[in-house]
Amino acid sequence: MARDPYQELGVPRSASADEIRKAFRKLAKQNHPDANPGNKEAEERFKRVSAAFDILGDVDKRKKFDAGEIDADGRETARGFGGGGHGPWGGQPGGPGWDGGYQRRGGPYQSETFEGVDLGDILGEMFGGGRQGRGGAGGGFGGFSQRGADVRAKLEIDLLDAIRGGKRRIAFSDGRTIDVTIPKGAQEGQTLRLKGQGAPGRSGPGDAFIELSILPHPVFRREGEVLVMDVPVTVYDAVLGGKAEAPTPDGPVTLTIPKGANTGSRLRLKGRGLSDAKGHRGDLFARLVVTLPDTVDAELEQIAETWRQKRPYTPKRRT
Repeated sequence: MARDPYQELGVPRSASADEIRKAFRKLAKQNHPDANPGNKEAEERFKRVSAAFDILGDVDKRKKFDAGEIDADGRETARGFGGGGHGPWGGQPGGPGWDGGYQRRGGPYQSETFEGVDLGDILGEMFGGGRQGRGGAGGGFGGFSQRGADVRAKLEIDLLDAIRGGKRRIAFSDGRTIDVTIPKGAQEGQTLRLKGQGAPGRSGPGDAFIELSILPHPVFRREGEVLVMDVPVTVYDAVLGGKAEAPTPDGPVTLTIPKGANTGSRLRLKGRGLSDAKGHRGDLFARLVVTLPDTVDAELEQIAETWRQKRPYTPKRRT
């Protein structure tokens, strides 16, 4: 008769479903036959924790076990007494319910999916997604065939794609190309996981992991959590006030320049800046830069000379 499944997984009876899954994943990785070739003790331990999780990983079976309606082997109890030692899937390990190749009835371990846990994912973690199994027809332990390797790549994207989202195509060294969806609010160094887009394998492809790198933009720049741009302003608009057209990630807008504006003054454009991971937009700041004409004529020189003589002032340092 099997041991108490809670003891087998090392969890209390009050354990949550997530705690039970984590305990099983840890023990399955430690004791899987492919990680312990020739180790009969680990092999038996792997069978026991799998049988325990077959009970506790299933909501209905767990309820029945806790209520005493089934025993640790998954058999219905009669007047509170257990039966005669059948395994959790209709036979003892190594008996009628097992085929000797460590296949659970209905499929091999490596492709079996328990409630919320895929042993293929566990094995991918054990062997890095690219190591092939040992022995057996089909290149693995008892027919085990490893899934394909994960692949990694870097993708450079435009700042506007990071703000608004978009699609980019990326090519791999094996000649494959895939379309990558850039989420709104993409961040520098963010990694996107594309499930099933990795290298092919006998039990399925691995995953692709795409690291994003945001290219500098000729107009907009990031300053912490905000977006900033420089907007040139004429001398007369700076003195008298006026209008100036400015770009934004959403298209051009017209700015109102206040009288007496100076280089370094900032105008706030609400909701036109960077996006966060949830798609919420921050603000864009227009930094005014007072700019002289390319050619300074005699009239402007005369005005400047008069000011220097009659209205001298010391300019303040501005950032």
